[in-house]
Amino acid sequence: MTLICRQLLKSCYQKSQYLPTMKRIFPKFAVQTNWLTVISQNHNYDYDLLVIGGGSGGLAAAKEAAGLGAKVAVVDYVTPTPFGTTWGLGGTCVNVGCIPKKLMHQAALLGEAISDAKSFGWNVGTGFKHDWESLRNAIQAHIKSVNWVTRVELRDKNVKYINGLGRFVDQNTLQVTSKQERYNLTSQYFLIAVGGRPKYPDIKDAVAYGITSDDLFSLEKPPGKTVIIGAGYIGLECAGVLNVLGYDTTVMVRSVPLRGFDQQMAKVVTSEMASKGVKFLQKSVPKSIKKLNSGELKLEWFNNCNKQVFSDTFDTVMFALGRKALTKELNLDKVGVLVSEENKILAHNEQTNIPNIFAVGDVLHQKPELSPVAISAGRLLSRRIFGNMKETMDYQNVATTIFTPLEYGFVGLSEESASEKYGEDNIEVYHSFFKPAEYLIAKKSAENCYLKVIALRNDDQKVLGMHFIGPQAGEIIQGFSTAIKCNLTVIALVNTIGIHPTLAQEFTKIKITKRSGKNPVPASCCS
Repeated sequence: MTLICRQLLKSCYQKSQYLPTMKRIFPKFAVQTNWLTVISQNHNYDYDLLVIGGGSGGLAAAKEAAGLGAKVAVVDYVTPTPFGTTWGLGGTCVNVGCIPKKLMHQAALLGEAISDAKSFGWNVGTGFKHDWESLRNAIQAHIKSVNWVTRVELRDKNVKYINGLGRFVDQNTLQVTSKQERYNLTSQYFLIAVGGRPKYPDIKDAVAYGITSDDLFSLEKPPGKTVIIGAGYIGLECAGVLNVLGYDTTVMVRSVPLRGFDQQMAKVVTSEMASKGVKFLQKSVPKSIKKLNSGELKLEWFNNCNKQVFSDTFDTVMFALGRKALTKELNLDKVGVLVSEENKILAHNEQTNIPNIFAVGDVLHQKPELSPVAISAGRLLSRRIFGNMKETMDYQNVATTIFTPLEYGFVGLSEESASEKYGEDNIEVYHSFFKPAEYLIAKKSAENCYLKVIALRNDDQKVLGMHFIGPQAGEIIQGFSTAIKCNLTVIALVNTIGIHPTLAQEFTKIKITKRSGKNPVPASCCS
């Protein structure tokens, strides 16, 4: 009887015109479910859920909550970059992140494929070159179409979209500033999903003359000779694309490339990029930047190895020094939301120390800064608040890929993290170089096509991490991430029949361990 009543009440909640009658008939159930608690307590508020930020995580949570019957609004505003770039609804991923990056990555891959095609009998001619303006326009047109579809989706799901900048007044009130007016909105629950923006170095005129990844994908003119300051995944991805598209590209590395990632794999990635023409300035930091009469930018940097200052001129100076969470602008101190030293929000299961204020995505402290993570966390959160569900976000073993020209995909622990957690003597590292069949006729170098599997040494050898550098790494690692979530073992992996001749099968052929000292380079593609 209880279950039937609750299902009936939930149905009535989603058809709000019947709610007063149902609350009179079943008053005792009005405090037994999350979705009724909201209705019974927030009748004086403008919204059940007010989402601050129109990126992947916020939009996913908003649409899920609305589907469960909540009254929802999304407040979103994009502050223009110092360079003047701005964009529409959809957040970093859609506008200046994953989507334009992957499209440019595809452009680079096609450029390489045209060269390879000659070896396979295609008469592609000579002297072909890339047109930056055509690519830029195509990408921006696609992004604008996604912006429009996103707004239509919100409208269709009865989510109110508000183009404005939100700041907390108290834990139930948000002040919204738009171009026309300033006003307050109230809500029972708030979700902070404002993401982050790129950092700039603390040197004179860095902001005036430099750009970031927020600007690169919409540049109206070709970037020309470019230096990218920073060797994280954003810096390396952008450098790889620009180099393949034909632009002189340099990466400035302060300490190590891909800090926080498996360092052996990071070295393989940069070795491949260097072999393709990307230049690396090791152990260097920018010192000054100024604009010359010619329009070029003169950059000075300090090299920590030889303690000397060097300089060169570039057409474009791009900063890829990491990202900062956009939390300072929210007046979180007024409501007492706790943040880390980096102004990232401290939360348990996305709930802050203020019970009705939640956060998802890049603003969270020590959580993966990935769009799919934010989307999943946002949906699950809305289901818990408005759907009386229990499932929480699992942040462990999230797969990802770095879209350098030769991709690097991985899931699970790095070799360093596994050694630190379990002890070097308690882990086994299987590794192998491999030769993609696609490389053979074109006689492309496969010296940096490499994979490794990190596992415990005991019993069936539970797999702790899988790392792959090679073509289509993202597509390959996705399936193995599911296997790891299902407690994949080395025994199960090597007893799986691979699909020949694919790249993914290379994982099923592992047999050489680092501990053995044997050569991991195969004699042929079928070894």
